[in-house]
Amino acid sequence: MMDPHGRVAMISGAARGIGRAVTERLLAAGYVVSAGVRDPSRLPSHDRLAGQVFEATNPASAEAWVAATIARHGRIDALVNAAGINPRAAMLDADETNFDAMWTVNAKGPMRVIRAAWPHLVASGEGRVVNISSLSGKRVRNENIGYAMSKFAVMALTQEVRRQGWEHGIRATAVCPGFVDTDMTSHVTKVSRDTMSRPEDVAALIESVLRLPNNATVAELLVNCRHEDTL
Repeated sequence: MMDPHGRVAMISGAARGIGRAVTERLLAAGYVVSAGVRDPSRLPSHDRLAGQVFEATNPASAEAWVAATIARHGRIDALVNAAGINPRAAMLDADETNFDAMWTVNAKGPMRVIRAAWPHLVASGEGRVVNISSLSGKRVRNENIGYAMSKFAVMALTQEVRRQGWEHGIRATAVCPGFVDTDMTSHVTKVSRDTMSRPEDVAALIESVLRLPNNATVAELLVNCRHEDTL
């Protein structure tokens, strides 16, 4: 397992949910964290945490965040793409506004950050990318096909990062949670809050993936709070 001390991790969506839990977990482990959020004032105070404004709908925002991270820390070793949205978008909906929003934030958002950070991940020699997908990126079991399509795209993105990055020491993992007790699942009633996965447990798994050496990589990590057929 790699020593996290001195390694710089960028985390999007760090102000809440899984992103917040990952931020706290990596800080506790010894990482330096550059957090990309809409409102940096929502971040906790920590001497190894720097907040940067990141807006996934703005194509230039990813490059600005990466530039600020390099200016402050001089390196990027890991990237966790945790920012995401899930408005309803059914197949027969004539209005595609929500489809477009999820494609922009959930799929193109992480792609833009990866693209901007790429040369620095290459320079690390042990660059790590974790994309938060979903079990909805592995199968379709409800009407929100727009969310599933965006998360299927994240799976494809992760595979391409692995393919292009392998010879440079870049390893990528798609983490696919089911229901997690965060505000993103606040509308869910068919699964009780106390039976959902905890964000801090997902964060612990992500930390482990980030610290694995180049010769022990995990391509996909499926995390569920209930029994399902093997995907």
